[in-house]
Amino acid sequence: MSDPNQSQQNPPSAPPPAAWAETPPPGLTPNQRAWRRFCRNRPAVASGVFLLALVVLVLLWPWVAPYRPEISYADQFREPDATHWFGTDVHGRDLLTRVLYGARISLMVGGVGAGVALVIGVTWGAVAGYAGGRIDSLMMRTVDVLYSLPSIIFVMVLITTLTRSAKTWSSRLPEPWGPALASSAPLLFLLAGLGAVSWLTMARIVRGQVLTLRTRAFVDASRALGASHARILWHHILPNIWGIVIVYLALTVPAVILYESFLSYLGLGIQPPMASWGSLVAEGAAQLNPVRPYGWLIIGPASLLVSTLLALNFVGDGLRDALDPRAESGAP
Repeated sequence: MSDPNQSQQNPPSAPPPAAWAETPPPGLTPNQRAWRRFCRNRPAVASGVFLLALVVLVLLWPWVAPYRPEISYADQFREPDATHWFGTDVHGRDLLTRVLYGARISLMVGGVGAGVALVIGVTWGAVAGYAGGRIDSLMMRTVDVLYSLPSIIFVMVLITTLTRSAKTWSSRLPEPWGPALASSAPLLFLLAGLGAVSWLTMARIVRGQVLTLRTRAFVDASRALGASHARILWHHILPNIWGIVIVYLALTVPAVILYESFLSYLGLGIQPPMASWGSLVAEGAAQLNPVRPYGWLIIGPASLLVSTLLALNFVGDGLRDALDPRAESGAP
């Protein structure tokens, strides 16, 4: 018979190694724990790898591409094959090359829109939330007025009006300044229009967080020690909301890219000979007909556009989960 006191003499067995893997090593900083949580999110990690590979390919393609985006190399409407993976367009240009060159424009527009949201939105919301009172009311009523405007219609009117004025002014300038202004005006005003509407939500989010943090004890302690308002805001309050800012920034990029694609599809964004994913989809849609449906003209740019938007949203969701301040402190 077994000793009834055996269970009291022998300590319980150690947990299996699989359970140890769930326990984070001691001494990890909050950023390190957030990084471990992000790495456990397989869709977010796979999306990050895809986006990194896409950026590297887009940057290296001009040096390794066998074709130029503006030169015809084959017959028009050539179906995809081993030579032209995405086929050719109406002018016999390699569609894969044009899609990757268009990715540079689309990604640049998304990055600029996110950068504008970061700079203007964080500054506007932080100042409004920290100042409070009449300053806060005045600044946020301005945001409300801009919010009341239909954003896509506002951008369309802005681009149309400014582009027409720019063409009038460019006709009075000598070469090469006049033609250069006329060709770059649509892109510049597209960036200006998308930047004008991309920072509003960021400003509201930052303002709400600052309103919560400005009454905390560490802010009162800094103020009692003689810290200036600017130092309290930029060195004590904003570092505590960068997680939320980064998450929303990752979700702003696909929204701006989608805006650009829609405007380019309507002919109000990127103009030939430049190309973006939206303009390439519009060119492909214009060539569809019941006799010969040239589907590859849309499948190539549309599939890359959809894949990029999904990857950016997965990365944003992964960052949101990893940087969630309500996550368990012991979770990796």
